Amino acid sequence: MDSLPNTKRQKFVELLNSQQNIVFGLSEDSLELSSSQIPLFRSQPMEDSNFASKGHGKQKTKAEAKSASEFQSMWSIKKEDMAMKERLSKMKLLDSLIAKPEPLHEYEEALKKKLISNFLS
Repeated sequence: MDSLPNTKRQKFVELLNSQQNIVFGLSEDSLELSSSQIPLFRSQPMEDSNFASKGHGKQKTKAEAKSASEFQSMWSIKKEDMAMKERLSKMKLLDSLIAKPEPLHEYEEALKKKLISNFLS
């Protein structure tokens, strides 16, 4: 009774292997293609097609150029904003170090001197 499921399993595995060979072109009677005969996918333009010869997609449209210009201006504004926020953060840190009533640790004193020299230069 144990050998019956094993035989079915072997036949099933053989069936799967034979189907895999057919699906992936590994059967003995499959065609051999040279590299020039490999079919192209639809997303690959052929050299002699009208689409490739007219140069579509190579030039930027006015809308793309405008959006790129808007992006550049927004990015420059964002960079300035980030620099101002960083400067403000450093000023707050320096203010808290100056306002500290007890003596500062060595690293706090070094940071305070560094921040003061950065703001004065």
